[in-house]
Amino acid sequence: MTESVIFCDNHPTRETTLRCNRCEKPICAQCAIQTPVGYRCKECVRGQQKVFDNTMAIDYPIAVVVSLVGVGFATAVLDFLGFWGLFVAPIVGGGIAEIIRWAVRRRRSRRLPLMAILGGVGGVLIYLATRLIPYVTYIFFTGEPAFIGLGSILLTLIWPVGYGIVMLSTMYYRMRGLRF
Repeated sequence: MTESVIFCDNHPTRETTLRCNRCEKPICAQCAIQTPVGYRCKECVRGQQKVFDNTMAIDYPIAVVVSLVGVGFATAVLDFLGFWGLFVAPIVGGGIAEIIRWAVRRRRSRRLPLMAILGGVGGVLIYLATRLIPYVTYIFFTGEPAFIGLGSILLTLIWPVGYGIVMLSTMYYRMRGLRF
C-alpha cells in the first residue's frame, strides 16, 4: 500500500509527513512548532497563546504605577538596613509582584512583567535623584568642584542600585514564572 504524497499548507512545494496534532493540517519542518504534546502549526499555537493573554489596556499603567511607588518606597526603606537590605530585597520584590497581580485582578500577559520592571526602574531612579539633591545643591551653592564628594556620592548610590536590581529581578521572575 503506497501513501499519497502530502504537501505543507503554507509551502505548497514542500513534501512533508508531519501534521499538526490539533487541526491535522499538513506542515513542514519549518512551520512546525514543537510543544510538550507534539508538533503544532503556527496558527494553533497563536490561538492557544491568545487564551492565556487576557490583560486589559488599563492593566499596563496600573502595573507601572504600583511598581514605581512600591519599588521606590521599598528602596528608601531598605536603604536604612544597609548591607542587610540585600537579604530582604528578594522578599520585598516577590511581595510587590503579588500586589501587582492583585491590582490587575490576576490577569496575565507576556508584557506585564516588563511594564512592571519599567515602573520599578523609575521608582529606583526617583529615589536616587532624591539622594543626589543634597550633593547637587551643595556643589551649586558653594561652587566647590564636584570631584571632592565623588566617593561619597558613589557610596550613596551603590546600595540603592543593588536593592533595586535584586527586587526587580525577583519581581520579573515571580510575575513571569507564575502558572495559573
